Amino acid sequence: MYGKCSRMLRMSLLIIAVVLAPALASVPAAWAGSGYKTLYKFPAHPYAPPTGGLIFDKAGNIYGTTYLGGDADDGTVFKLMRRHGIWERTVLYSFCSLAVCSDGADPIGGVILDSSGNLYGTTAGGGAYDMGTVFRLTPHHDGSWSESVLHSFEGGADGREPWAGLVFDQEGRLYGTTAAGGGSSACYQNYGCGVVFQLSPGKGEKWNEAVLYSFKGTDGDGSNPIAGLILDQEGNLYGTTQTGGRCRVDNQGCGIAFEVLPSGDGGWNEKILYSFGDNGILPSAGLTLDAFGNLYGATVDSLTGCATGVVFELTPNANGTWTEAVLHEFCSHDGEDPFAGVILDSAGNLYGTAAFGGDFRQCTYGCGVVFELKRNSDGRWHESVLHYFADHPGDVPYGVIFDATGNLYGGTQGDGTTTFGSVFEITP
Repeated sequence: MYGKCSRMLRMSLLIIAVVLAPALASVPAAWAGSGYKTLYKFPAHPYAPPTGGLIFDKAGNIYGTTYLGGDADDGTVFKLMRRHGIWERTVLYSFCSLAVCSDGADPIGGVILDSSGNLYGTTAGGGAYDMGTVFRLTPHHDGSWSESVLHSFEGGADGREPWAGLVFDQEGRLYGTTAAGGGSSACYQNYGCGVVFQLSPGKGEKWNEAVLYSFKGTDGDGSNPIAGLILDQEGNLYGTTQTGGRCRVDNQGCGIAFEVLPSGDGGWNEKILYSFGDNGILPSAGLTLDAFGNLYGATVDSLTGCATGVVFELTPNANGTWTEAVLHEFCSHDGEDPFAGVILDSAGNLYGTAAFGGDFRQCTYGCGVVFELKRNSDGRWHESVLHYFADHPGDVPYGVIFDATGNLYGGTQGDGTTTFGSVFEITP
């Protein structure tokens, strides 16, 4: 089973990224009979479905990225705006518009907004060294947008191929991960095991990159952080690596959850919170933090049971260690392969998507589901499937977000043959 999921993971990671910021909202208590609505269907030509997480602005417009499509078929940033009850898509920027793709290519992760309405994100390729970029899109009064490359990765110690999106701290600094690069020679034909980086605004338009941690891939350390980061109130960073750690299966690690925190002398230290093994492996999504300091996430595989992924909780102990609890183990018909993470509502319920599983009548591996996890009075968690995708038009969902009133929104990628991507809404 592990081999099957591993092959699916490699194929899926060609077009999807793991970046989904945690969100809190007041969600209605009951989702029984929830209503599903397709807001927008992406066209068949060119095939360019949404590949990262979605975000809202204050006006209720939706923003996202596509890995394909655009003027050079190297990806776009798009905006969905509702006009007279109909959602319309505008392409804000097409990548690889400059010579040798110096403006970036392949924006796998989503985007984030600052208070001025600027968008920030990453591209896995392109840039001055073709190792990826961090970019900013700035809106203008005439409705146009201009792009600025804040950093081009060189592919060495500074990292290469940022797959995930970014997160801001209170001082306006940006934080992210790269899937490869760094100082280690233990991973990917000496390409490096990935880094955690910081970008700080400098004078004028200059931004300065600092590598906060470079993963080793040996001695229990992680490798290949393809997911984004979250920040706590003290400025500590949390995330996952897809591989590495002490568990070894098929000659690769099973992944870790980590914390990167300031050392007090201007540096940063890494702390391995948990090394995945029997209870879920290959965490391809980031983490979500609750008000009590517990972390939640998902893995796309497992070495026990149905082996189609789990949702987990990591709880801090008084001695500094962390304990993992599996809240739900997927078993194909209730979902399979939760590539995206989970989000929390104000009542502590969890919501997410499984990319496959669910309805197998139209899709070979299942068309995917949207699920809810609620804690019962006995402390156990119960899964409810809010929506089974059935290839009309949804297929391969990737993550959900809340709007201001607690409705769920997300995107699907489609299969490129009968479905071509969509944005959907689920209401109680």
